[in-house]
Amino acid sequence: MGSLRDLEHNVGQELDRKNDEEIIMKKKKNAQLFRILLVNFQEVILGTKLCLLLPAIPLAILAQYYHFARPWIFAFSLLGLAPLAERVSFLTEQIAHFTGPTVGGLLNATCGNATEMIIGLFALYQRKIHVLKYSLLGSILSNLLLVLGSSLFCGGLANIKKEQTFDRKQADVNSLLLLLGLLCHMLPLMYRLALGPSINNNVATSILGLSRVSSIGMLIAYAAYLFFQLKTHRQFFESSEEEEEENKVSEDEEAVIGFWSSFAWLIGMTITIALLSEYVVGTIEAASDSWGISVSFISLILLPIVGNAAEHAGSIIFALKNKLDISLGVALGSASQISMFVVPLCVIMGWIIGVDMDLDFSILETGSLAFSIILIAFTLQDGTSHYMKGIILCLAYCVIGACFFFHKIPINIENYSSGIMSS
Repeated sequence: MGSLRDLEHNVGQELDRKNDEEIIMKKKKNAQLFRILLVNFQEVILGTKLCLLLPAIPLAILAQYYHFARPWIFAFSLLGLAPLAERVSFLTEQIAHFTGPTVGGLLNATCGNATEMIIGLFALYQRKIHVLKYSLLGSILSNLLLVLGSSLFCGGLANIKKEQTFDRKQADVNSLLLLLGLLCHMLPLMYRLALGPSINNNVATSILGLSRVSSIGMLIAYAAYLFFQLKTHRQFFESSEEEEEENKVSEDEEAVIGFWSSFAWLIGMTITIALLSEYVVGTIEAASDSWGISVSFISLILLPIVGNAAEHAGSIIFALKNKLDISLGVALGSASQISMFVVPLCVIMGWIIGVDMDLDFSILETGSLAFSIILIAFTLQDGTSHYMKGIILCLAYCVIGACFFFHKIPINIENYSSGIMSS
């Protein structure tokens, strides 16, 4: 009996010891999980100075839920999009540490303009074609003139005693893409103008068909560009990639958060961007009427500045460090992606869902784009840079912005067709 009791006692002690170990292990796992969540929160939420704008996100949701004035919903949503756009860029960089340069490059290309793409798709779904066209055009102009111009200006001042140079090969390829995109934008406009006042439904149908065929060609060209950049002619882009890798190694040798944590945060922020984008598109006309600012100015100037916040900051930082190849890759690459991928994608998506989205952006809009691309081509032709070039580009953007600030012609959405923006 004694030995049996001793055995039971020993077994009980062993079970108690195992239970205590399991409890300790669970506590350690919970503590480790809490530390991971705390690190993620610090890096993702508090890791940017734009975190001061993050309270605008719940304010926008509350304003929508409690039916506040629509201009307030628009303002809070617009402010909330700025830090989200910057954090999406940060998260794609973290994921790129685990996926390698090829997949990371494709991921950055896809997510870099996520805000503009989501806003565009919501505007397309709500049949606000004028908002869609202005926001897409504004994103191209913002990258070409404001982002690149401010980068050249700041880089020129920071390196005023040395000549800044860059490899023209990358700039030439992006310039060719932009010129092809400009041709595809101009053909529907020239087709409509060539017919003069004899515009009818058959002409509108022809312009729509031309736009869809051109969009397919633009998507093929962009796919070829990705293959060209990532596979066959990587040597054209190796210098900028090596500088970027050296910069990343010096600043941050490894990812600060894990792959799945980055992926989960990226999904959550993309959903939040989609929610705020819906608010922005739904309240933009109300904000325009309340503030006395034209829809064209809000869509073409304000929305792209918010959407390009990450590219803008990153491009200036690289220019200050005399890494112009990276700055050009950021600005020109983003503009090329909007022109050759996002715009034709919206045309094809409109075709699928039955919305007549075409490439006729009207005379004023297409002319602004054409002269901006010509100005960029002349700016980058000699492979050198100084702050005067940055001043010219920034002033060009200011003049275009002033033009659309005074462009307060009301838009008749029912009569909006084939790029004709009239009252």
